[in-house]
Amino acid sequence: MKLLAVDYGDARTGLAECDPSELVVSPITPQIEEKSMNKVAQAVADAAKARAVGAVVLGLPRNMDGTEGPRAAKSHRLADKIAEYSGLRVVLWDERRTTISAAAILSANDTFGAKRKARLDSVSAAVILESYLAFRKNHPEEEKNNERK
Repeated sequence: MKLLAVDYGDARTGLAECDPSELVVSPITPQIEEKSMNKVAQAVADAAKARAVGAVVLGLPRNMDGTEGPRAAKSHRLADKIAEYSGLRVVLWDERRTTISAAAILSANDTFGAKRKARLDSVSAAVILESYLAFRKNHPEEEKNNERK
């Protein structure tokens, strides 16, 4: 099934998608440059519809000890709005350290400055989606624990 991943940020939101076989993950550019949660949710719903995805995977920012703070509460609200606007299942997925991994990927590919800023959140979304797909492949019975709709 095609999936859309979302790395939600205060100013920029990155997107990534996988192919129907769930083997190839690709960052989507340009990123969503919007601060309003409602507008971000609508943009995500529009992207999901345009790409004919079956579900959305939204990064859930947890603290390093696994607890959830104010930023995670925002992601829960966004998940509800995306589900409402799109009619799709939204899975919240732990995004700890994804931005660090994405930055390392961009550095390894000599992507710096404005180019890096324009791609960082979408590459982070791709890291989130790759992590989710790896887990899903090995733990299909546990997927329901993170689902919203």
